[in-house]
Amino acid sequence: MAEIHTHPGTARLWSRIDKPWAFVVLIPVLVWVFDPPAALPTVTGALSSFGHTLPFILFAVSAIGFLKATGSEALLARAFQGREGRMIVLAALAGGLSPFCSCEVIPFIAALLAAGTPLSAVMAFWLASPLMDPAMFAITAGGLGFDFAVGKTLAAVALGLSGGLAVMMLKNTSLLTDPLRPVSAKGCGCGPSPFQGAPRWRFWTEASRLAVFRDAAITNLLFLGKWLMLAYLLEMLMVRYIPADAITGIVGGPGAGPILIAALVGAPAYLNGYAAVPLVAGLMEQGMSAGAAMSFVVAGGVSCIPAAVAVWALVRPRVFAAYLGLALTGAVLAGFAWGALVA
Repeated sequence: MAEIHTHPGTARLWSRIDKPWAFVVLIPVLVWVFDPPAALPTVTGALSSFGHTLPFILFAVSAIGFLKATGSEALLARAFQGREGRMIVLAALAGGLSPFCSCEVIPFIAALLAAGTPLSAVMAFWLASPLMDPAMFAITAGGLGFDFAVGKTLAAVALGLSGGLAVMMLKNTSLLTDPLRPVSAKGCGCGPSPFQGAPRWRFWTEASRLAVFRDAAITNLLFLGKWLMLAYLLEMLMVRYIPADAITGIVGGPGAGPILIAALVGAPAYLNGYAAVPLVAGLMEQGMSAGAAMSFVVAGGVSCIPAAVAVWALVRPRVFAAYLGLALTGAVLAGFAWGALVA
């Protein structure tokens, strides 16, 4: 059999291509090739949805820029001071407000654990942080409704609280003793720790902070733009080509089955929290139940690759397993609670 070799130049070119933007271009081309009448509706539908979400995107990137430029993230460090119970509550609340990328969390959490901060408070932050932040709230409210965004926020805080309390009760067991891997905490190229210094609210008076605001806003606008446009294109394909009966039969209707299935498939089907919003909207349009939708976004958010890698990089496998177990349990309970509330 002849061997197939990849040309080095082709491999280098592919590695430099931004994959989400590439698929944003490729999807309409493929639809035009295989189903020409569907090409224009696919593009116009995706653009219409993107335009509807644009005000929320602009608010989200402005909020991120403000948090970065003022250094107000430093206030979150206070959540990890005081008594353990207080730390768990504040860490769960802070997790729903922190605008960090997954790699920014790693050196901060490593420093806390190395300094002796209880694993219970760290777990509360870790469980809540991937699920909600100001930008996520704006995008979720725009795509799935304000009520769903509030519900997901409450689910994030509740998951953090319950996970933190569970770890506190088990802290003296062999499962959770000596949680850290024997590695040193190093940065990851995301810049200096945001937990240093005091906030400067009048950031526009300092050129350096104004530049931070501009850079953060532009970077996140491009990030959100590419992922949401890709997600809206995928939503158009899903609505057009996947029969509604198929979705309803798997994750639609009452009962525990759809919620459990949604939690289990949340991680492998999750692109990222922002791209998940239009995909879940499309699934709900096809018949996905409200409880399954909540279970999907909670399980996917906590156990998606970036969030899970941040935990795996620092803790031993048994602690990582506890993290996943708490995440999936919390996702299922959130699905039941939201389904009952909506019903």
